[in-house]
Amino acid sequence: MTSRVILISPAITAALREARFDDGCSLDASGLRQAQEAAGTLPVAERAWSSPTVRCRETAGALGLQAVGAPELAGLDAGRWRGASLAEVGEREPEALARWLSEPGAAPHGGESVRALCARVAGWLETAAQAPGRTLAVVEPELVRAAVVQALGAPESAFWRTDVPPLTAVELSGRSGRWNVRLGRPLGAPL
Repeated sequence: MTSRVILISPAITAALREARFDDGCSLDASGLRQAQEAAGTLPVAERAWSSPTVRCRETAGALGLQAVGAPELAGLDAGRWRGASLAEVGEREPEALARWLSEPGAAPHGGESVRALCARVAGWLETAAQAPGRTLAVVEPELVRAAVVQALGAPESAFWRTDVPPLTAVELSGRSGRWNVRLGRPLGAPL
C-alpha cells in the first residue's frame, strides 16, 4: 500500500514577513487572497488535517479544505521567544540563538527543541503511512522541514538547510517505512 501525504505551508502573514516566531496572527490580505486563488487546485484526498495555529487553520479554510485540527501538528513551541523576531532574539540572546540554530537538542527558549519536533513529526508520519490514499495537511514550515529530514533520513542539522516558501506543497509518498520526497511546488501548479 502506498500512502501519499501532501504538506502545504500556510499563506503569508505579518509574522512570516518579519521573520517572527509565530504569535498567533491571522493571514494578511495578500496571503488570504493567494490562498483563495489556489482553492480548487488541490487533488482529492481521503483526509485533510491542519496545524492548530491560526494561520494554518485560515489557510486550510481559504483553500476550501474541511481540515481537522491535529494537536500533534502544532508548530514548534518557541517558548519565551514567541512573537519576537529573529533579529530581536539575536540582539537579546545571541549565544542562546546560536546554540539553538546549531544544536538540534537545544531549547534555550524553554520550548521545544528541533530534535523533539523531528521526533514528533516522525511519529505522525508513521501514523499517516498506515492510512491508504492521500492525506493533505496544512502545517507550519518547520513541520515541513522536520518531515523532509525524517523522510530522507537526513541528520537533524539539515533542518535549517530547508527553505519552505508560503503556499507550497511537499509530497511524501511511501510504503514500508520508506518515503520519497517531491519538493516545493507552488499551489496552483498541477499536483
